[in-house]
Amino acid sequence: MRQRAVLITVLFALIVTLVSVSAVFWEFYKLNKHQYIEHIFSKHETITQIYREHLQKKTSQIMLEANLAVYKFVIEEGEGEQKRILKKAKILKQKNLQRVDEAIMLNQKGLFTHKIVRDVRISMLEFKKTIYFHIEGPIGSVLIEDEGLKAYTYYSLAYSYLTIILIISISFVLILQRLRPLIRLRRKIALFGNGDMNISFKTRGYDEIALVSNELESTREKINSLLESRTLFLRNIMHELKTPIAKGTIATQMLDSQKQKDRFSSIFGRLESLVTEFALIEEVTSLSDKRDFKEYRLVDIIDGAIDMAMVDRSSVSFEIDASIKLTGNYRLYTTAIKNMIDNGIKYSTDAHVRILMINNELCFESKGECIAHPLQYYIEPFTKENPSKNSFGLGLYLVDSILKVHRQVLAHEYDNGVNRFIFA
Repeated sequence: MRQRAVLITVLFALIVTLVSVSAVFWEFYKLNKHQYIEHIFSKHETITQIYREHLQKKTSQIMLEANLAVYKFVIEEGEGEQKRILKKAKILKQKNLQRVDEAIMLNQKGLFTHKIVRDVRISMLEFKKTIYFHIEGPIGSVLIEDEGLKAYTYYSLAYSYLTIILIISISFVLILQRLRPLIRLRRKIALFGNGDMNISFKTRGYDEIALVSNELESTREKINSLLESRTLFLRNIMHELKTPIAKGTIATQMLDSQKQKDRFSSIFGRLESLVTEFALIEEVTSLSDKRDFKEYRLVDIIDGAIDMAMVDRSSVSFEIDASIKLTGNYRLYTTAIKNMIDNGIKYSTDAHVRILMINNELCFESKGECIAHPLQYYIEPFTKENPSKNSFGLGLYLVDSILKVHRQVLAHEYDNGVNRFIFA
């Protein structure tokens, strides 16, 4: 989910925009339709006035139709058609009015005006896209068709709405097109981080993503150049160191004094061991290609580590299920376990190391006093617990470096006189 945060944000913005635009157009549609109905309903006043004069003056039906025809009003005379329209038509608006009929009367006191108040209901109807006015009074009703007026249509509003939605959708597609190079760039960076040093970030274009990609390509070339120079320098210097060490070892054998011979043999042996550890450290730190990582049984790796350590088998005991496997570089992981075996035997009180699995984590237990410093102190290069011990202080540093390559960490705990180092 977090890896697609930008895409999800764009989708969310699109959805919010579409919903907002749709809501605004819906409200505008209802308001526009209401105003349209209110506007055309004002015609009922003209119809009411013509119909009232017809009733008061008792004019003929032909005269009523002629007066209505002036305003393009037509009386629906078919009784069956009237019933059908009144039954199926949609009522747009209704209004109740009071009609006042006046008549001159004569009594003992003379002439007077007699007023009669009657209720009248005006209904505006829509049937088959035609507008009708239905007037209902105490003495009858009439259904009038307005030929000059059509029912409300939403086509222009719908056209505007669809146009805006299309523009928003096209904009969204263009944004996605702009984001595609960013997605490809993320994948290339992931490959580069996984060790593919030959991946190319170079791209054409002048936008911000293209500029970032080309800057990354320039940085990649510089990093590769530095790594190649570093590797070449280390390999050359180690090669140059091995030659005088080998010559010194041979020359030592020509000494007459056994004491001097042993002293120089120890010195050149330690130098050779140091160069070997430096070579291994260089290999670990420069390891970028994980394609040679394969699956091995853990018991096979431990057996190889014991052989590499050249210690008595009785000094190491392990309780590991033969079905447990791990994926990694066999030589490096074997070296890490070998260093833990050497370290455990060297600093334990009984010269014994126990290897076991606890909570799916590989543990190395040895009896002895708790380490004097935090673990972080010992995984730094050239640090060791006892300076008199025959080591360079690179063992745990090398173990930590190998575990990092295998996406693991080195941990330590002390429990009832037992030091426990853990590959977590």
